[in-house]
Amino acid sequence: MLYGMDDGPDTLELACAMAEMAIANGTTQVIATPHASMEYEFVPKLVRERGEEMQKKFEGRLAFATGCDFHLSFENLQDIRREPERFTLNQKNYLLVEFADFSIPPSMDQTLHDLQLAGLAPVITHPERNPLIRAKPERLIQWVQQGCYVQVTAGALLGKFGKRAKESALKWLDAGAVHFLASDGHNVTSRPPVLKDAFDEVARTRSAELARALCEENPMAALKGEPLPYVPELAEDRAPVERRKRFWFFE
Repeated sequence: MLYGMDDGPDTLELACAMAEMAIANGTTQVIATPHASMEYEFVPKLVRERGEEMQKKFEGRLAFATGCDFHLSFENLQDIRREPERFTLNQKNYLLVEFADFSIPPSMDQTLHDLQLAGLAPVITHPERNPLIRAKPERLIQWVQQGCYVQVTAGALLGKFGKRAKESALKWLDAGAVHFLASDGHNVTSRPPVLKDAFDEVARTRSAELARALCEENPMAALKGEPLPYVPELAEDRAPVERRKRFWFFE
């Protein structure tokens, strides 16, 4: 939702239109996460300036924080060891991690572990849209068992990224391997910043409690750098057993 960053909105006007759409859809808090990758230069100072600019325009209507979608490149991994808060959500300890869709080397298991040893909580973004992870879902389960978290794109649950993405997202949701739903908004047309339809679908087909956990309680905990209130046990069947069953409610 920050303009001129990467493949998000090009102009301030479009960024504001996205913010208005999010507000109309019921969103009260946004963490804007442009890419930190070889393709898109990530400049934390500029990201925060754009976030503050949006905050001034929408003060009292929509709260803004910043972070990034972190690619596990050699350069990024060197930088994050020196200054982890440059990349984390709201400059706390949760880190969005995006895998390439052409190669995931075995060394990534150790890389994720190293991030955890550094005090970071990796959140694997949209694995349901990654063909390599879909082809070897046991890797995702292993990362979750290792203590990583998973964020699924809301639109994927509604079939907007294809049948395979939807099937994988639902399977992992029912296995207790999903901790966040996110809009992954890029524009106001093909990738809008909306969550309500996915929230309603999870509430209808699973439970309102689960919908609130994925869209409200867990995201707010990550924003504050606190332990997630909803962390289910991984389950083989479609009825995962929860390790902790505490839910926080925020206004």
